[in-house]
Amino acid sequence: MDIISVIILGLVQGLTEFLPISSSGHLVLAADLLHFKEEGVAFEVFVHLGTLFSVLLAFRSDILKMIIAPYQVWIKGNREEELVRHSRWDIYVIIGTIPAAVIGLLFKTEIEAFFSNVLLVIIMLLITGTFMILSRFLKESEGDVSYLKSFIIGCAQALAILPGISRSGSTIVSGMALGVDRTEAARFSFILSIPAILGASVIKIRDLLETQLLASELMYLLLGALVAFGSGYLAIIWLLDIVRKGKLEWFGYYCYFVVLIMSIWYFN
Repeated sequence: MDIISVIILGLVQGLTEFLPISSSGHLVLAADLLHFKEEGVAFEVFVHLGTLFSVLLAFRSDILKMIIAPYQVWIKGNREEELVRHSRWDIYVIIGTIPAAVIGLLFKTEIEAFFSNVLLVIIMLLITGTFMILSRFLKESEGDVSYLKSFIIGCAQALAILPGISRSGSTIVSGMALGVDRTEAARFSFILSIPAILGASVIKIRDLLETQLLASELMYLLLGALVAFGSGYLAIIWLLDIVRKGKLEWFGYYCYFVVLIMSIWYFN
């Protein structure tokens, strides 16, 4: 493990966790190029925690309201519109998390095998890029998330367990396709990522506890988490602005470019 690899992979994780270009796919490709595989489990946990804190910071106001809302609405009987809406979002997040949780737990071993298949990542990135480009043809709507929509968006998130399928891209575009306001679809996607990122980290915790880490290695891991945190926060702010402008297809062209470069490298 060296500092350059840590910084690069921390940036890759932070930027791609929330941008619709697939963090898992980019980590597989970057790790393969950098031959950075020995400390994969520990690094993955730390950078995921870094990006978790970035989304908690970016949406701290919404998250706090979602924490307070159930007590205010269901116990104190406060029926203010904003409180009721945030209490519903609590339920929507739970519903949206179920598909990925079920698939992740039932097919953990099979899913891990996908992360050593560079060709699969290239194909999945091609699919991600296509959906990002097609998003430009979706009509702008002003709808909100619902129980059914949250489940369908959750199913889209479950598909993103495959490396190369973007979690943020699949959830935002599926929300837009269901008639959800594009800014609301992005906000829901980010908040829905919290249990997804936390769950992915928890699954790896057992493996991490069995790993013998030196003090020097821990410093590198903390650096990677810090880089992922900073770049993740910037990625969130940037993507929200791009979603508001309706320019998601930019990321589709980027995915196509990565597919082209990686295909040349892979088949050479």
